[in-house]
Amino acid sequence: MTTVKRKSKQLGQILIELGFITPEQLETALQEHRKTPKSLGRVLIDLGMIKEADLVRALAEQVGLEFVDLNEFPIDATATVLLPEALSRRYRAIPIGERDGRLLVAMSDPANVYALDDIRTITGREVQPVVATANDVEQAIQKFSGMDSQVEAMASIAAEAVDETTAELEEALEDAPIVKLVNAIMTQAVGDRASDVHLEPAELNVRIRFRVDGVLHEPMPPAPKNIQGGLISRLKVMADLNIAERRVPQDGRISMKVGGRALDLRVATLPTVHGEKVVIRVLDKSNALLRLEDLGFLENAYDRFSDSFRKPYGAILVTGPTGSGKSTTMYSTLNILNEESKNIITVEDPVEYRLAGVNQMQVNPKAGLTFASALRSILRADPDIVLIGEIRDKETATIAIEAALTGHLVLSSLHTNDAPSAISRLVEMDVETFLVASAIDAVVAQRLARKLCERCNVQYKPMQMSEEIERLTVERASADVIRTVAVQQGMMTLRDDGLEKARMGITTLDEVARVVK
Repeated sequence: MTTVKRKSKQLGQILIELGFITPEQLETALQEHRKTPKSLGRVLIDLGMIKEADLVRALAEQVGLEFVDLNEFPIDATATVLLPEALSRRYRAIPIGERDGRLLVAMSDPANVYALDDIRTITGREVQPVVATANDVEQAIQKFSGMDSQVEAMASIAAEAVDETTAELEEALEDAPIVKLVNAIMTQAVGDRASDVHLEPAELNVRIRFRVDGVLHEPMPPAPKNIQGGLISRLKVMADLNIAERRVPQDGRISMKVGGRALDLRVATLPTVHGEKVVIRVLDKSNALLRLEDLGFLENAYDRFSDSFRKPYGAILVTGPTGSGKSTTMYSTLNILNEESKNIITVEDPVEYRLAGVNQMQVNPKAGLTFASALRSILRADPDIVLIGEIRDKETATIAIEAALTGHLVLSSLHTNDAPSAISRLVEMDVETFLVASAIDAVVAQRLARKLCERCNVQYKPMQMSEEIERLTVERASADVIRTVAVQQGMMTLRDDGLEKARMGITTLDEVARVVK
């Protein structure tokens, strides 16, 4: 009996079936391929017809292997430690999970049988290779390179853990394993672009979670319960908090460098039944240097917002829930407005990013320095532009509105669900309606949404104050009425803005539904 080997498809045909190129593009590339020693795949890349990932996906299908996009695949952090970093880099391979009892290993060259044999021997597991781009594998190795040190640190601390009620606790806080673990956690948080780190004591362990692009996930296995006291107390000492006080919430701040990047960490503790939960807000100073154009504005929305913040006076409000990027939007706007000819003063709680050339104040309620009192002082200091971290009460709102009416450009934020609700919120604070109508120039509502790439994007909808909306404000119209008129005049709602970005391939419908109800 004769066995006939099935002939694999040609690369060009696969690329056409996957929708990466057209038959006409393939013919053009083949003509160029005949003139050069380059492979057809490289010719297609050089002509800009496909990307590296497209070629790797097609090659994987050609040889009957699965292609994995490591930017989208949920990598199991506990699997990555099974292969030493040095070997991962040598073979350009990284374990990413388990499937049907086999270790799933992403490789840029799955035909390397020597590498597969070594991985089987070292891990003691049967291996199922999948294909990924060399760049994605390198980035994954870099991202998870600290996991082995975290596991080592946890094991070392657990083996030497002391009773947290003993006098030796403070001395133990300076031990190398605790310091190493804290540094490893923060290094991975920065590598993952986490906005927050949650350390959550449970009955049997301590769960560690990161918030990335607005979503919480567990990037590493839970820490042993017996290191809870040392880990949390170490962070409290770094934040200059009272380690003996565990019954009430505390707030503090840490400044540290991770991978050459200066970070400000806002630390908050919260007593729970299993111990103190710690939440660390990661403030990467480099984020303040983001260009406004890179934050996800559609062209029309950016033009309307730009018209507003380039005016010499008026109030601009940025709205959205906590963690939706309001501060980033305001700082990015200040970066554009920060000129030698302008006197810019801010009052914040706290000062999240320090900007050269900007006079920044931090509120201190214990000393009597509130948003309202600081704002009064600011207005006597001849400012051109004023940034108020957040409008929380009638007094601050009134002063800010009056400042906008007396020749100052005022930037501030409000916690509302959408742009029209900002108008109603100010009226509910008992700010005179005619002042709101006259002073507000634009309201920007936003949500933080995940893009279909490594970067995050923020979705916006600017609402400019027209004569009709001014009239409705004075008449104390509801947010629904104001919204209806604003939409008729061209305001794009958050949902419509998100759907447009989904249509453009920037994000997905599921992501839009997640952030906009």
